[in-house]
Amino acid sequence: MSKKYMLLFLIMVMAILTACGESDSTMETSASKADGDKSKNEGVYEPVSVKTKNGPIQYEEMPRRVVTQDLHTLELMLRLGLEEHIAGTVGANPDHVLPEFEEAFSRIPVVSRGMQPSKEVLLEVDPDFVYAGWDTLFQEERLGSVKKLNELGIKTYTHESSNIIGPTLDDVYQDIRNIGLIFKVEDRADELIESLQHSIRDVGKQIDEQIGTVEEPVSVFIYDSGTDIPFTATQTILTEMIRLAGGENIFGDIPKNWTTVNWEDVVERNPKVIVIMDYGEMTAEQKKDVLFSNPALTGIDAIKNDRVAVMPLDYTFEGVRIPTTIEMLAKSFYPEAFEN
Repeated sequence: MSKKYMLLFLIMVMAILTACGESDSTMETSASKADGDKSKNEGVYEPVSVKTKNGPIQYEEMPRRVVTQDLHTLELMLRLGLEEHIAGTVGANPDHVLPEFEEAFSRIPVVSRGMQPSKEVLLEVDPDFVYAGWDTLFQEERLGSVKKLNELGIKTYTHESSNIIGPTLDDVYQDIRNIGLIFKVEDRADELIESLQHSIRDVGKQIDEQIGTVEEPVSVFIYDSGTDIPFTATQTILTEMIRLAGGENIFGDIPKNWTTVNWEDVVERNPKVIVIMDYGEMTAEQKKDVLFSNPALTGIDAIKNDRVAVMPLDYTFEGVRIPTTIEMLAKSFYPEAFEN
């Protein structure tokens, strides 16, 4: 009998040990799965390389404290759902923010109302990333060079389409893709691009339905500022938006973004419409007075027919407002077609 009980005892011990082993194995498997889920949820940042006009930029970590410059870069970040990454903004006027972004904007510190803050002001918000609308921000007398900022642990990206001559919509879309890649929201970036393309197509269809094929585009002079010598936009995204709206920038052949011209040049090219850039110390009405009080301009079609369109500055940049801008321009070029 003792041998029988001893055998039963050994069988029970082996069963208990086997069960413990299976339990440990199950626990290890569960722990491993939990760790995997945790890693998946938290995300492991895969380094990315973004091509720019100054060469590729490598991003090794997810930017967490971003400072944006100007409204078009800020609105792009917000449209991509990246508010939680924004530590502050510079050069963005709260009064000009689109209604859909007002609530989010109210939670974002305005580091500087000016477009070119000092390095000291920037460092107060402890950024790890600067998303610039303009590459002039990275000059020694301003924030410092990109290299020096990198040495401080601050990565950078400049909105490329705002800083090249003759940008197209494809250049704007590439900026959106780049930001989507850096912040790992590629799907959102693709959706935004599709949305912009769809809206622009809708405006184009509306133009076609209202005025038909534009055989001779409306000639347009963009008046930024200046009394003795006018300052104008030449090959910026505004020129492309004017084209899509059925117009043609009379100085769109000059291979620069912005430049000064002579009033004689304006008279010679005889624009049918003048687009006034609404910003700065002078109001749009004061700028209009400059144009209409200039005796040299009395003979041009735009002045004779009082064809002046006012365009807020924030609608002239390479951002999410492009479809709205094209529609605004089209209505100013062909008012009779959009009366209904």
